[in-house]
Amino acid sequence: MGSTIGTASETPHAALHAAPLVALFHSDTERAAQLATAFMGEGWRVERLAPPAAGLRPWLDGCFDLLVLNPFLGWQEPAEFIRLARSIAGSRPMLILSDRDCVADRLLALRSGADDAAGWTANLPEVLARVACLLRRARLTAGQIGAGELRIDLIDRRVERAGRLIRLPLREFDLLANLARVPDRPMSRDALLRAVWRLDFDPGTNRVEVHMSRLRAKVDRGFAWPMLWTVTGRGYALRSRPD
Repeated sequence: MGSTIGTASETPHAALHAAPLVALFHSDTERAAQLATAFMGEGWRVERLAPPAAGLRPWLDGCFDLLVLNPFLGWQEPAEFIRLARSIAGSRPMLILSDRDCVADRLLALRSGADDAAGWTANLPEVLARVACLLRRARLTAGQIGAGELRIDLIDRRVERAGRLIRLPLREFDLLANLARVPDRPMSRDALLRAVWRLDFDPGTNRVEVHMSRLRAKVDRGFAWPMLWTVTGRGYALRSRPD
């Protein structure tokens, strides 16, 4: 299982909500701890990911803003690992690290789908600067997301489907936006509780189901085909096109 670590201050709810979440995988626990501490020192939240062999669900369910990983320790095919991570990250940025200053490692990472790559031994400030740069770019391009005929303006909190304006309250908007970030891929109920309500536990209520029902009534009713689907045993998905 992955574990989420808060920011260094870990105080106001509003600050926690605003802090970027960096998903981190490094098979060397000491190096992973060093990176996590440095990231939190910059005010970012950190989620430590378990090795993919332990199961991909924590990777797929993660509502992270940036993925940072080292695929070069103990992996026979680092390029395949990077391509897998790219498919999980989707449009979110991904930084590949190598524990050696090796041009071949960096080229392999970039050719396999990384947005940036760095070799680090004692150059932690450079890694932090690269992470900050990727997060900054992501924020600049995150104002608009969409899937198929759906368009979401994250700044003005405006939703349109096929050119028709859809008015949504806060929770329903956040639900839709999180599903739209990973179109055609299910998000689990637990992942939605973390992303929308900031809950790391199941409160034993049907709040997700109730809000999804209300969201369906607004996003799907009156249109030619349903975009919001329940995927049995896996959660909910936003389809970008009809079957």
